[in-house]
Amino acid sequence: MPSPTNRRPARKAVIPVAGMGTRFLPATKAVPKELLPVVDRPALQYIVEESARAGLAEVLMVTGRGKAAIEDFFDRTPELEAALEKKGDQARIDAVAKSTDVAQVHFVRQGEAKGLGHAVLQAASFVGDEPFAVLLGDDLIDARDLLLEQMLAVQAEHGGCVVALLDVGAENIDKYGCVAVEDAPQNGAGEGDTVVAITGMVEKPKKEEAPSSLAIIGRYVLAPEIFEAIRSTPPGRGGEIQLTDAILALLEQGVPVHGVVFSGRRYDTGDKLDYLKAVVRLAVEREDLGPALRPWLRSFVGDLPPEGASQA
Repeated sequence: MPSPTNRRPARKAVIPVAGMGTRFLPATKAVPKELLPVVDRPALQYIVEESARAGLAEVLMVTGRGKAAIEDFFDRTPELEAALEKKGDQARIDAVAKSTDVAQVHFVRQGEAKGLGHAVLQAASFVGDEPFAVLLGDDLIDARDLLLEQMLAVQAEHGGCVVALLDVGAENIDKYGCVAVEDAPQNGAGEGDTVVAITGMVEKPKKEEAPSSLAIIGRYVLAPEIFEAIRSTPPGRGGEIQLTDAILALLEQGVPVHGVVFSGRRYDTGDKLDYLKAVVRLAVEREDLGPALRPWLRSFVGDLPPEGASQA
């Protein structure tokens, strides 16, 4: 096995987008979940912009059947741009071009949905023998919170793998991959969040068996050794090849695994209610929408009947 402390900087990102998006049916029957708008941009565009801001301008999307619209979105649209140019609509020309120019985007098909670990394995030839980031599309990280940048810095310092963590409370930990850590984390301070050494991982543990309330959220910086670990990982929970199982295998082989305990702004677009909250939260902070939306929201909330009262 190559050195587990590979110190070359990460240059590439992998974004798995092969999921069927069943929680958003019937909308996702024809539109990939990742292209559902969060205000006026698809959730996926936020993710690609985050990658580019962190210096990872080469992005591989692991797609599946029915995801051709994603490739179309990141392709150029000369007819649309020409029509907008004819109208003199430079603002929209710039907005359309940004989705194409933000990063160099590549695509590969997963073929068969066998879990997140299997999806990441499809990136082996794209990544090569260097560390890389994995960004999951359900988690939007506010552009003002430099989580991915900090994770890349931790990987550059310590080698091995780095995962993003969030304290979700003991009552919610059974919905996530969970970690055991060397030292009890404290709230993030200064310019970054708390960094912890991870000693164990378990996927969706029972609440009474969870080693902590720290959940793995959708950002990873992985050493290239992860590919061999995935190849050796049998199907786990749900009959799928779990990425957490492969990271745990590396940990047991002596590869360092660290966690960054995130204390910033995260928007979950994988759940219908949280998706709606994300749209509202991002819209109220927009310079073009916030000034009109905020007073309307205050008025709307003020007119709501008390909790439990009849809506009739």
